[in-house]
Amino acid sequence: MNTEKLNFVIPSKAKMLSIALMVIGLICIALMFAFDKQADDPEYHHTRAWANIFAGSFFFMAIGLAAAFFLGLQYAAEAGWATTVKRVIEGVAMYVQWGVSILLLFFILGQLQVHHIYHWMLSGVADAGSQHYDKVIADKIGYFGVFWWIRTILYMIGWSWFTWKLVKNSREADKLDKDTNNSFHWKNIKLGAWFMVVFAVTSSTSSWDWVMSIDTHWFSTLFGWYTFSGMWISALVTITMLVVWLKRLGYLEYVTESTIHDLGKWMFAISFLWTYLYFSQFMLIWYSDIPEEVVYFQTRWESYKALMWTVFFVNFAFPMIMLMSRDSKRNFFFLMFVGTIIFIGHYLDVIMIVMPGTVGHAWTGLSWMELGSFLFFLGLFLFVVLRNLTKAPLLVKNHPFLEESLHHTT
Repeated sequence: MNTEKLNFVIPSKAKMLSIALMVIGLICIALMFAFDKQADDPEYHHTRAWANIFAGSFFFMAIGLAAAFFLGLQYAAEAGWATTVKRVIEGVAMYVQWGVSILLLFFILGQLQVHHIYHWMLSGVADAGSQHYDKVIADKIGYFGVFWWIRTILYMIGWSWFTWKLVKNSREADKLDKDTNNSFHWKNIKLGAWFMVVFAVTSSTSSWDWVMSIDTHWFSTLFGWYTFSGMWISALVTITMLVVWLKRLGYLEYVTESTIHDLGKWMFAISFLWTYLYFSQFMLIWYSDIPEEVVYFQTRWESYKALMWTVFFVNFAFPMIMLMSRDSKRNFFFLMFVGTIIFIGHYLDVIMIVMPGTVGHAWTGLSWMELGSFLFFLGLFLFVVLRNLTKAPLLVKNHPFLEESLHHTT
């Protein structure tokens, strides 16, 4: 084993690419605020620009969060197959701290009326004498307000702490010459199990609070699971592509073909989970035909039909056809190509969730605005994750399942 390749050094091209993406993205974001105007609507506060910023910040935060979930799941289930790629999972998971920080700033700006993404944040929305009064929101205002902020802060602190602690214990174990009792590993098993409980609740409630509340009049009991499946497949794709990329650079030579095959199987399986929830939510709402529920899909069907069909087929048919065979899950080119398409497809899914409730029928289709915001957050995400990978050797040292993973075959 080449010990020099155990410590990751960011390639200059990758570093420059991430910085270039951030610079281009920042320029596009500045131009968004310059051009995103509606002269006939004085209440329009650069809504499309802010909606794109929220979509980008939420999407990449969700990838970090889902990677933290996947890390905790490995410990809670005492799974050994992914031990050799654990550092990659940790590197992606640690982005969650950046992601929640950006979202916190976004929420504060909303509360200060800088943007109007959340209708329930408008001043006077629960005041019967105000021009912004909304009876439906007024009836729900007890759920929002101070209670919403308490939940939001608890989500962010809880996720950040669990992720930090899991990664810290993993790195502390490697500082020992030999962890005879696997003390840090056992700590992470308990921590991972608790995180699964916390995540099971907060992944759904946070999606209601941060995403579903954009369409404040609408609700869906499946929305939390639907959002979770989207973030999970996006994280799996990200982890898989990073593993393949690092292996092509000469790192992770100890990662077996079977481990990468298993990552491909996860991509394949969770794509079907997302499709099931996507269709179930649509079918149940369409079949029951309840006015306060169908309004969600009416807007999307009238003004976002092309995007709806694109998201569905790209994220379902494409991985189903391309990742069906065993060989395709072991082919680096296939995994990178399919992963890139799925990654973009799920970002478009977030756009489809956010835009109708913010921009509504005024949306004119995908443009440089969506691309620019995506590039900025992609550049920031890559920059942070690559830096995270440099902070510890790529191969864990004192993990009880290391030998199992080094010789993993399927």
